[in-house]
Amino acid sequence: MIHCRPVLLKKYAMPNVQDLTHAVINQPPEFIHTNLYDGDQALRHWVDSLGGSWGAERLSTYGQLAGGRLMELGFQANAQRPQLRSHDRFGHRMDQVEFHPAYHELMATAIAHGIPSLPWAQPGDGAQVVRAALMYLHNQVEAGTCCPLTMTFASVPALSKQPDVAEQWLPKILSKEYDSRFLPIAEKTGATIGMGMTEKQGGSDVRTNTTRATAMGPEGAGQPYALVGHKWFFSAPMCDAFLVLAQTERGVSCFLVPRFRPDGSQNAIRIQRLKDKLGDHANASSEVEFYDAWGVMVGGEGRGVPTILEMVMHTRLDCMIGSSGLMRQALSQAVHHASHRQAFGKLLCEQPLMQNVLADLALESEAAIAMTLRLASALDAAAQGDEEEAALARVMTAVGKYWICKRTPMMVNEAQECLGGAGYVEESILPRLYRQAPLNSIWEGSGNIQCLDVLRALAREAGALPAITRELGIGAAESPVLAERVEALGAALKDTQGMEVRARSLVEELAVCLQASLLVRSAPQFVADAFLAGRFGTGRVFGTLPTGLNLEALIDRARVPL
Repeated sequence: MIHCRPVLLKKYAMPNVQDLTHAVINQPPEFIHTNLYDGDQALRHWVDSLGGSWGAERLSTYGQLAGGRLMELGFQANAQRPQLRSHDRFGHRMDQVEFHPAYHELMATAIAHGIPSLPWAQPGDGAQVVRAALMYLHNQVEAGTCCPLTMTFASVPALSKQPDVAEQWLPKILSKEYDSRFLPIAEKTGATIGMGMTEKQGGSDVRTNTTRATAMGPEGAGQPYALVGHKWFFSAPMCDAFLVLAQTERGVSCFLVPRFRPDGSQNAIRIQRLKDKLGDHANASSEVEFYDAWGVMVGGEGRGVPTILEMVMHTRLDCMIGSSGLMRQALSQAVHHASHRQAFGKLLCEQPLMQNVLADLALESEAAIAMTLRLASALDAAAQGDEEEAALARVMTAVGKYWICKRTPMMVNEAQECLGGAGYVEESILPRLYRQAPLNSIWEGSGNIQCLDVLRALAREAGALPAITRELGIGAAESPVLAERVEALGAALKDTQGMEVRARSLVEELAVCLQASLLVRSAPQFVADAFLAGRFGTGRVFGTLPTGLNLEALIDRARVPL
C-alpha cells in the first residue's frame, strides 16, 4: 500500500479579483445636484439683458430643483411609459391614461412655479422672458411634460376671445395647483389644456379636416356643438379640455372640447391608441375619435385658423425653448465629461481639437437661447402695445422655430460623440435627448411650413420687413462683417424669382444674421467674435472654428460647476 504524504500549501494573500479587473478610474463624477440657473453664465446674461433680472431668485430656486430632484424624476418618468386604460374590468369605457408618479410630481412642480401661467397672471416687463427661462430649465431634465405645460400656457389667448368660456376655465388654467383627478372642471382646483388639430388626410393642411361640428341649438361663438370625426394626433389626452379644429357650414372653426359635458357626464372622446413614438416617452400622444362629443365654439364660426394661430405663436416659441434646452443639457454633459476625462496624458477639454468642438457647441447653445429670449422680450413688448415688436415677433417666431429646431439633432449628436460610447448608453441622459431632438422641428409645423410662413409674413404684413431690418441693423452698425452679410441678405429678399425654392437658404441666413446681431451688441466680445468667425466661415460641422479665437473662455462660460 502506498501512503501519500499530505502536501502543505503555502498561504498566499490573494488580491481581490474585482480590484484587478474593474477599478473605476478616469471617470467623471455624476452630473447632478447642481444649480442649472446659477451655473449657467450665458442664461443669466441673456435673462438680465432682456428684462428678466427681477426673476433671478425664482429662477435660481427652479435651477436647483432642475439640477437635482427633477433630474431624477425625469429618468423615472421616462422609464415607465403612460398606459391607456380604454375599459374597466366590466367592459365600461374609461378612456383614461395612467402615468408614473414621477410624471405627476414633475407637472405639479412646474405648475406651482408658474411655467404655464406666469405671463398671464403677472404681465409686465420681462414676464415672458422669465417664464421662457423657467421652461428652458425644465426642458433640460424632462421634455415630455412640457407638451401639456406648453399647450396650457398657449391656450390663454385663444380662450380669452370667448368671455363666458374664459370666466369658467381661466381661473383653473392659471391656478398654481396641479390636479390630475379625472373630474368635471367645476370640481377641480386646476386644469391643463391639450390640442387636436391634425388629421390623417391633411397634416399641416388643417383646412382639409373632415371632423364636423353641428350646432346643438343657436349657431356661433360661445354656442355648444356636437363633434364627429377623427384626430390622427391628439396631444396630451389626459388633459381636462382640448382646443380642436372642426368644419362647420362656414368653414374651419375652433372648439373647446372638455373631458366632461356640462351635466357632469363623460364626454364622447374615444382614445383609440397611444402613439408609439421615437422619443417623448413620458408624454402621451394619442389618436382619438369623437362620437357627438360636446364642444363650445371659440372665436367665431369659420375663424378657427386665425383663432388657433395665436396659440400656435406661443407653442412655436416653446419649440424654440425646448430645443434650446436640449442643446444646453447636451452641452453641459459634453463639457462636464471633457473636464474630468483624461486621454493621451491630459484632460479632453485641454486638447485643441476637442476645445474647438466644445467651443463651437457652446456658441450654438448661446445663440439659440439668446434668440429665444429675444423673441420672449418682443412678446412682452407686444403685449404692451408695441407694434414694431409685435411685427418682429411674428417673423422671428417662424425663423427661430425653423433654425433652432433644425440645429438641435446635429448638436446633440455631436455632444454624444464627446462622450464616446458612454453617450450612447441609456444610463446617460444623452440618448433621451437625442430621441427628443427631432420632435420640435416636426411639432407645430415642420420646416417647410415655417419657411413659407416667413415668406408670407414678409410679403403680406406691412411692418414685418421693417422690423426685421431694424433688428439686423442694430448689430450690423457695430460689425462690418455682419453689415456685409445683412446687405447681401436684403438683396436676396428683394429678388422674388424662385423665392419659394430658395426659402430654406433665405431663412437660414436670416436666422444666423439675427443671432449674430444679438451677440454683437450684447454678448461678451470673445463670444461675438467667435460666432462671426464660425458661422460666416466655411465649416459645415461643429468643431471647425478658425484659429486665433479664445476657445478656453467659451468653454469656461459653458461649464456648469457641481
